Amino acid sequence: MTIPTVLTKRFGLRYPVIAAPLGRGATPQFLAALAREGSMGFVALMPMPETEVRQMLSGYIAATGGGGRFGVNLTLINDQMRRLDAALEAGCRIVSLWQGDPTRYARRAKDAGAVVFWTVSGPEDAARAADIGVDFIVAQGREAGGHLVGKAPLMSLLPAVVDAAGGVPTIGAGGIADGRGLAAALTLGACGVWMGTRFVASVESGNHPGYKQRIAKAGFADLVETTLFDGGWPESPHRVIRNSTVARWEEAGCPAPGARPGEGEQIGTFPEGTSMLRYNAATPWDSMDGDWEAGPHYAGTSAALVRRVEPIADLLSRIEADAEAALKRVLPLT
Repeated sequence: MTIPTVLTKRFGLRYPVIAAPLGRGATPQFLAALAREGSMGFVALMPMPETEVRQMLSGYIAATGGGGRFGVNLTLINDQMRRLDAALEAGCRIVSLWQGDPTRYARRAKDAGAVVFWTVSGPEDAARAADIGVDFIVAQGREAGGHLVGKAPLMSLLPAVVDAAGGVPTIGAGGIADGRGLAAALTLGACGVWMGTRFVASVESGNHPGYKQRIAKAGFADLVETTLFDGGWPESPHRVIRNSTVARWEEAGCPAPGARPGEGEQIGTFPEGTSMLRYNAATPWDSMDGDWEAGPHYAGTSAALVRRVEPIADLLSRIEADAEAALKRVLPLT
């Protein structure tokens, strides 16, 4: 059987499971694999030069089969209107917003006929969603990997957001990597889940193979919440797997920016030819040259539930089966 929800019905999905933006790991091939299997993912626009957004998104549209088969994600730490306009002009019709005031972006997207997701920090944000025009809320628990906005663990945050949302469908994010987490989110009032860490460790993601293996081997003690990888994204807390950069910084006494060991050191080169420096926020990608291990390995607490790198088809099928089994245990289905 399948698990129908508002989310699956709105987008014609088989699974109420969405892949979070994975930095440069969300390639056209990755999003196409999700679309083929009946799921959906997002690509972050922040790494794309403004002048190249439309051209780059044409490859995603061709790979997935249309601008409604995947979403674009905008991080609102600075003005993103030109990127949004380029995405809408390219034909993208699913937009995710976070890390800032979404009001004018949501209105622009809605005027173009797009569906709007908003990742909120808590119930105060959720109470504004309907007035802003948001179609789906993403409640991000503090267990999440990558950059964090959630104020509390998901078990407490999700029902509080659902209660405040005024009927806007809510998706649970943070600390979820399997069907048990999906079942828990559904019972707390969510219409689906948003997973990042689990999808980084998929065969099809464009993240570095070594980064994928680090997730598969990580335990709770390997994870740290920090603001260390701040190059290009300052003063934003995030959760990563401890690596050589974190270890050197801790051994030096956790000095402030400007006095950190290796600061200004080049550890790689971005595809466009610019230098990637130690403490940069960019996720290691599969073709990265240089010292990929020194970059940030974003991972949520759900990394402790990931034991191998798998094809998307296999992990989605197991998530569905495990969620159904969990729901039957607590509430027999007829």
